[in-house]
Amino acid sequence: MTPQDYVQEKAAASGSSFYYAFLFLPKPKRAAITAFYAYCREIDDVVDEVSDPSIAQVKLGWWRTEVARLFDGQPTHPAMQAMQPHLSAYGITAAHLNAVIDGCEMDLTQTRYLDYANLQAYCHLVAGVVGEVAARIFGQTVPETTAYAHAMGQAFQLTNIIRDVGEDAMRGRIYLPINEMQQFDVKAHEIIKREMSPRFQALMAFQAQRAHDLYDQALAQLPVADYRSQKPGLMMANIYRSLLREIERDGFQVLDRRTSLTPIRKLWLAWKTQAFGWVA
Repeated sequence: MTPQDYVQEKAAASGSSFYYAFLFLPKPKRAAITAFYAYCREIDDVVDEVSDPSIAQVKLGWWRTEVARLFDGQPTHPAMQAMQPHLSAYGITAAHLNAVIDGCEMDLTQTRYLDYANLQAYCHLVAGVVGEVAARIFGQTVPETTAYAHAMGQAFQLTNIIRDVGEDAMRGRIYLPINEMQQFDVKAHEIIKREMSPRFQALMAFQAQRAHDLYDQALAQLPVADYRSQKPGLMMANIYRSLLREIERDGFQVLDRRTSLTPIRKLWLAWKTQAFGWVA
């Protein structure tokens, strides 16, 4: 299996909304974003699939070494070998790749966030930086597009947090800010025990509105000059925002289930964005 085959299989197997946006890119950009996405999946899998934090820490340390090897021209992992030809063309730096590791590393040491400012810092590392790299690959031409990418990445991550509240709690992590849980009188043990209540639904509606605001903010920050080139990001935004609305319509039943969109619907939303632009 070639490195390119490996990252393609990794991206397709994830079933992520990102994959459907990649399909509309020209071949060189599709190859670059697929390799970068596969790298992000590898780092995320370390935290989600390795139960012993000390072993996960060692594995993340290995990935930091692999990042160094990549920029020395000697990567050993197929995801990094697939990414290597695209580094200079799209301005991908070691700082970008290490930031993704930094964010996932936080999951090994921090399972709660006092307020949104603290959560926002985490979201920036695991999603905002990812958005920044993706925007470069898609074809960013003006610096202002970076602010759009950061805001959109935050919106994606908040949508993920809302969708995965129940799953994350089973792993011992609650990403909802503590001060906001207190504001809505929602206790951690209620989330862990999957106890649905009007208070929990109100808390989640508050989180969803923040995500909606970020989607709107991101779109407002996208420069006209880069609107066409950033359509893959807008495809993902339409898919993610549609998912968020499904969760809202379902009354935030996220403690004991994982809401998802069908592959056909994701592909339809991606095509509709390609044809008509922002539609969510």
